[in-house]
Amino acid sequence: MPIDQNQPDIIEVKDLFKTYQMGDIAVHVLKGVSFRVTRGEMVALMGASGSGKSTLMNILGCLDRPTSGQYWLDGHEVSALSSNERAILRNQKIGFIFQSFNLLSRTSAIENVAMPFSYATNRLSEREERKKAKAMLERVGLGDRLDHVPSQLSGGQQQRVAIARALINNPPILFADEPTGNLDSRTSKEILKMFQQLNKEDGITIIMVTHDANVADYARRTILMQDGVIIE
Repeated sequence: MPIDQNQPDIIEVKDLFKTYQMGDIAVHVLKGVSFRVTRGEMVALMGASGSGKSTLMNILGCLDRPTSGQYWLDGHEVSALSSNERAILRNQKIGFIFQSFNLLSRTSAIENVAMPFSYATNRLSEREERKKAKAMLERVGLGDRLDHVPSQLSGGQQQRVAIARALINNPPILFADEPTGNLDSRTSKEILKMFQQLNKEDGITIIMVTHDANVADYARRTILMQDGVIIE
């Protein structure tokens, strides 16, 4: 599907470098990365282990800052922001989904989904938070698993809880880091089709980080990284 050129960029990075100092040795991980993501795109950020894709995602997700270069997130230039300023922007703009699900093990599905509300500046009532969390779990097909803890859920169901949690604050961007890495092939397809549905129906911009070409095929565009640069 072609990119809608009338849509504004939600992500733009220019000449990003990231260098880590390991004792006396400088490790250059990102070496001048530039690209754009249009609002409403579904993009795969693909590369082998060590290509720099995870470092890039940490910067895009406002978890880290580049050594040099510029990064605009939904119109905000964020590369020079403090960690607190990045955290505020992250909570407003971004949902995260991880390979390991990152659910609280002794906490029910509905409480896991409602957890991001505890970081909000304007808290809803507990009843309203639970109502929204329930609706989001129903949206991902888990309306009958509200009070189950993660150990009572399959891997695919745990990832659906993680997706519901990532979406609870209605972020315009979803980052998925190897989202199907711990799932079997059938469940992986279900999760990836759900991403496509969220992208198409809700217009959520989705960036999937993956080393798997089969996962990347579900995206509309693939950004291929190798040795800290974009090669395609």
